[in-house]
Amino acid sequence: MMDTHRIADLDALKTLDARLPHAIALAAEDLGVKKAHTDTASLFALAVLAGAFIALGGLFATVTWSGAEGMLPYGVTRLLGGLAFSLGLVLVVVGGAQLFTGDALMVMAWASGRLMAHQMLRVWTLVWLGNFVGAFGTALLVFLSGQYAFGHGAVGATALYIATSKSGLPVMQAFVLGILCNVLVCLAVWLALGARSVTDKVLAVALPVSAFVAAGFEHCVANMYFVPLGLLIQWDAPESFWADLGRRFPPIEPGHFLLNLGAVTLGNWVGGALLVGAVYWFIYRRPATRH
Repeated sequence: MMDTHRIADLDALKTLDARLPHAIALAAEDLGVKKAHTDTASLFALAVLAGAFIALGGLFATVTWSGAEGMLPYGVTRLLGGLAFSLGLVLVVVGGAQLFTGDALMVMAWASGRLMAHQMLRVWTLVWLGNFVGAFGTALLVFLSGQYAFGHGAVGATALYIATSKSGLPVMQAFVLGILCNVLVCLAVWLALGARSVTDKVLAVALPVSAFVAAGFEHCVANMYFVPLGLLIQWDAPESFWADLGRRFPPIEPGHFLLNLGAVTLGNWVGGALLVGAVYWFIYRRPATRH
């Protein structure tokens, strides 16, 4: 028998009103089930797209921040960069792609007994790997394009600053910053599930994403772009770039980056799966709340 929440959501489809929270919870479950039944090739390809989309948001944010130091207050530059970075999740949500951090909400379908644990783990693993391929591939293309040398090296200097800052974080701090980040990312996805139009989705995504970037929280897929780009610049940028820059940055340690990436990934999972997905499942989808 169809539950009343599903009936209410079908009724709401006849209007342009946003979904109510209980209907968003049901939509999140339905989407999780759909993802689990997507074939491997399509799932991986969609994950590669998402990694590239987030990287494009990172590229936009990097350019936005370049040359702004000392010109605008710190908070204003962070906000502008956050708004630019939101391009990535807008492309994922509106264009269609599979993002590891957003897929943390699949725990809702698992908690309702609509997914097996191994189905959920399959999606998370494939999507994380695909996100890495897409983000790293975009970093490689950006490096080969020489775009980092624009602005007399200002873009590259910002890219190096971001990479050294992220790779140098203490592991525990990276983990907690990852938790806080994916609370906001999954709330952005949650709000987008309630939207009825492209405009609604863009507005729903922009503020939560801008907030996590402005606050300096850590997103594992974004780091799959930011740090590899910094490494590529560090390893193979020509001397003319360093001459324009007038200085060199502290070395980026690949080993510590990978350790931090693991910590941020785990933090993102905790923030999205437990602090957003599990909480909303308890409120709206546990058996006692289904009428």
